[in-house]
Amino acid sequence: MPTTRTLKTLNTVHRALVKVTRGRLGWRAGGMPVLELTTTGRRSGHPHTLLVTSPLREGSTIVLVASRAGDDRHPDWFLNVCANPEVTVRAGGGPWRPMRARAATPAERERLWPRVIADNRWYRGYQSRTDRVIPLVLLEPS
Repeated sequence: MPTTRTLKTLNTVHRALVKVTRGRLGWRAGGMPVLELTTTGRRSGHPHTLLVTSPLREGSTIVLVASRAGDDRHPDWFLNVCANPEVTVRAGGGPWRPMRARAATPAERERLWPRVIADNRWYRGYQSRTDRVIPLVLLEPS
């Protein structure tokens, strides 16, 4: 499984790609839109911004997958949104939008997961690597 350091390095490299190309590259990955997500640190209280993929949208709701590449631990951003669900999101370098994050209910996940893995095969692989149920996070306009 990737280390926290590896994940942070990948995010830094991805951000550099967006910056160097002045936003011409980096807003799609694996056929999915890439979003900037700012959460509030559950321990520090400081803002943390990272790039995440969004495999699915339902109306104004954005679906994120808290996979951490199939690790047995939840990603830090997921723990942050559980502690403080008020987030901001930006797509394609556009304007920031305030949103509220929440973990999908078991029924919502059961309905959405097949749609997530239909077009994004690595999420299926991630789920097979771990015993934890990979949460789906729903971002809804606040």
